[in-house]
Amino acid sequence: MTDIAGPLGGSPGLSIAVQPPRLGLRRQHWHWHWHGSTPARVRGRALVAVVLAMAMATLTASLFGRLHGEFGAMGQSDESESIATTSLYFYLTDMDASGADVLLVGSDAALTTAGQPDNRYYTDLYASDRSNASEYLDQAVVAEAGNAAAEQQLNAVAARLGQYEALIADAELLSQQAHDSAGKPSASVSADYNQATRLMQGDILPAVRNLTSSSESGLNASYGAGKTNAISGVIWVVVLGVLLVAVLAAVQVLLAIRFRRMVNPALAIATVLATAFTAVTGTRFYAEYTHAHVARFDSFTSIQALSMAKAVSNDANADESRFIVDPVHALQYQQAYLGKSQQIVNVGSNVTYAKYLPLLNADIAAYQRNNSDIRFGGFLGQEFRNITFPGERQAAVNSLLSFRAYETDDRILRATTKTNLAQAIGYDINVAPDDSDGAFNAYASALQSDININTAAFAQAVADGQSDAGGGFLAVEALAALLIISLVYVGVRSRLAEYRVSR
Repeated sequence: MTDIAGPLGGSPGLSIAVQPPRLGLRRQHWHWHWHGSTPARVRGRALVAVVLAMAMATLTASLFGRLHGEFGAMGQSDESESIATTSLYFYLTDMDASGADVLLVGSDAALTTAGQPDNRYYTDLYASDRSNASEYLDQAVVAEAGNAAAEQQLNAVAARLGQYEALIADAELLSQQAHDSAGKPSASVSADYNQATRLMQGDILPAVRNLTSSSESGLNASYGAGKTNAISGVIWVVVLGVLLVAVLAAVQVLLAIRFRRMVNPALAIATVLATAFTAVTGTRFYAEYTHAHVARFDSFTSIQALSMAKAVSNDANADESRFIVDPVHALQYQQAYLGKSQQIVNVGSNVTYAKYLPLLNADIAAYQRNNSDIRFGGFLGQEFRNITFPGERQAAVNSLLSFRAYETDDRILRATTKTNLAQAIGYDINVAPDDSDGAFNAYASALQSDININTAAFAQAVADGQSDAGGGFLAVEALAALLIISLVYVGVRSRLAEYRVSR
């Protein structure tokens, strides 16, 4: 209260109470907060939403672009590199088997008159295998370009393969000149062939086998990069998406409080779109991870195991011919056959030739009682533990049962060799269903059917991975991000415009 003195300066006169304008100051302060802070907060949150939407679109475009390239590498260069060395191994073993069969049939005219494959048939087969092996050796050299260790190994393989071919050519020429009868090559022919097959078995095939394992490095690298990018995509999309939805909700709440409007239609649509964008994109990234896993493990692991089973089986089949044509080393070749059988279907340690088939029968019987009871290992064991695709289980079972039939025929062949050499040779090389080569061909065909199922699945997984990471979806993502940004702009602009009019 303020006193105003009277005209004589004495006692106080009129007393007037003047209150400080505190209410007005409070109103001015509140009015400043309303005018200065709310628009800034709305614009700030809207800007964060725009940045998050742009970040999601940019990130997903980058990661999907990488995934597209990685799936392309898996389906082209990486697979070709792995298949080249596996195919090289296959044709080298088939080459050696054909060479053994050339010496096995000799120049015996009786084989031709009996309708069985003759010397010319196996000579042509050897030449075909040699041509295919040379082709895949060239492919392996191209695929391993820049890998110094692999190049050195392949050069060594090429040099030793030349030595092997020279020895086989000498053995065939000597056999023709001596007119060797079936199953009875001369000593000089046997010496050349034994030296050749030792070179193949001891030097060439082990080197290619090592390359077969190392050639998967490119595929593993592409798979590893694809897996990382796919998982990163899931994580980042979920994080950015949740933040985007949260910011959009925060803008919606702020506008509802300040403008007393429960729903902003444009922001509501943007929020729904951002949620869908996050869910769909995250799902696509997870699908990419699944495609990569299917390609690398579900299918390619089986392709490699089955392809190696086929190649090693060729080598085992050659050991049967070696067993007949070289009786001096017959037990050695029988043991080599057993070792390869164990690589294909391993039935336990310290197994003898006599025990192998009974143990194989026991393992098959256990599996037939309960498909989850897989006791055997080896290449076919790997396949049975990796059954994934429709029809694959039946194809694997057909391969296993065909393998058992071939093993059974092998016992007949070895027993016949002791009593009737000519009959044993006929049984070995005849392709009739009841003969050894007929059983082998049925087994090889069953393996190939299983390989085909997995090869088709691999190709489909790679194609799906590339398709899902393709430009079509990226265009949809870009459009979705642009639409979210536009809706945020429209929703915020309308409220700020309403605010300016109300001032």
